[in-house]
Amino acid sequence: MSKINSILENKVMPIAGRIAGQKHLIALRDGIILTMPLIIIGSVFLIVANLPIPGYSDFMAGIFGKQWATKLMYPVSATFDIMALIAAFGIAYRLAERYGVDAITAGAISVSAFLLATPYKIGFTPAGAKEAILVDGGIPVALMGSKGLFVAMILAIFSTEIYRYIVQKNFVIKMPDAVPPAVSKSFVALIPGFAVLTSVWLARILIEQTSYGDLHNLITKLIGTPLNALGGTLGGTIIAMFVAMLLWTSGLHGMNIVSGVMDAIWYGAMDENRIAFQNGEELPNIFTRQFIDMMNVGGSGATFALVLIMLLRARSQQMKQLGRLAIGPAVFNINEPIIFGMPIVMNPMMMIPFILTPVLTVIATYIGMSTGLVAKPAGIAVPWTMPPILHGYLITGGKLSGAIMQLINIGIALIVYYPFFRMWDKQKLMEEKGFSMNSQQSDAINM
Repeated sequence: MSKINSILENKVMPIAGRIAGQKHLIALRDGIILTMPLIIIGSVFLIVANLPIPGYSDFMAGIFGKQWATKLMYPVSATFDIMALIAAFGIAYRLAERYGVDAITAGAISVSAFLLATPYKIGFTPAGAKEAILVDGGIPVALMGSKGLFVAMILAIFSTEIYRYIVQKNFVIKMPDAVPPAVSKSFVALIPGFAVLTSVWLARILIEQTSYGDLHNLITKLIGTPLNALGGTLGGTIIAMFVAMLLWTSGLHGMNIVSGVMDAIWYGAMDENRIAFQNGEELPNIFTRQFIDMMNVGGSGATFALVLIMLLRARSQQMKQLGRLAIGPAVFNINEPIIFGMPIVMNPMMMIPFILTPVLTVIATYIGMSTGLVAKPAGIAVPWTMPPILHGYLITGGKLSGAIMQLINIGIALIVYYPFFRMWDKQKLMEEKGFSMNSQQSDAINM
């Protein structure tokens, strides 16, 4: 065990620490998270419009009219369909924060660059007219949502890197001290903003001359398709879970690190399922962000089962008390008390089931969904703190099979964790008995 700890401390932790502190990955993760409140709000309206209750649709139509379901979709479109636009601002904002430059300006420039890269055309009204109008249907909404997420991510990083480089090199327009700060900042943004938008404009013109046609198509084919092939497969998801859990055992938030890379894939798949769900079509994807939440019952490592074992089978006082303390957070998928209190971090005995359990629950959930026995994630964003069972029910669009699948995953976790916990609990019990005996001997000597 000491050898395993040595490998973790000397090999895994230094590399993992550098990855965890990588500013671009952190900005990607935090920027995409900015979209979550809106997506959850949109999901509430999506659920209300599609409650799986017999006669519900006819009942609602009788009260509110035939168009009630369509009107409920307005907030869904206003949240899901601007995912990339919000991410373009959020990623640039978070990255600029880490560089110590004006974050709001960086976010605004990023959004402008993203819109400039988006293939829509502005024409003119008949000859002599002075005002431009949109002639091709305006901004394509599809590219403002999940389909434009990769472009938003890349342009947010690109535009912020140019912005902060020019600002930090002090190649900006400075105003006198008497000028209000807001006005001064707007002038500071002129040169870097011009550099960013000119670069994106030239790139758009050049790409339009190629077979790709536009920047969105180029990035989707060169970057998005290979990454989707990785993140949208069983093997790729298993690798992602393995890496995330291994990072956790080194003391780092593994899911946060992995999400910086994988969230764009998982959220894109989620939105494809959402569109299919609201149109009554077959759901195309299994591996979405909600799939990851569904198989990790109780948090990373699927530790809800471990807490149940502590409550029901622990013999050592330390594990009994930890189980009582951890059950409340575990119900809401918060498992830091277990990860750091047991601990699982740097614990060779417990890291084995902690890594193995999510791999098995990924495989089990995939088999259930691919065979049609379990409903696929419906593209509904449920808060990750939603209690187990209800969580699975809502994620699958109100399907009982989703709740049953989470019960099965808890059962798998119970089987995997139990023998390792028994060994760990026995070790703690022996330590407590040894401490008690030593205390009694010490009291006898003192008497």
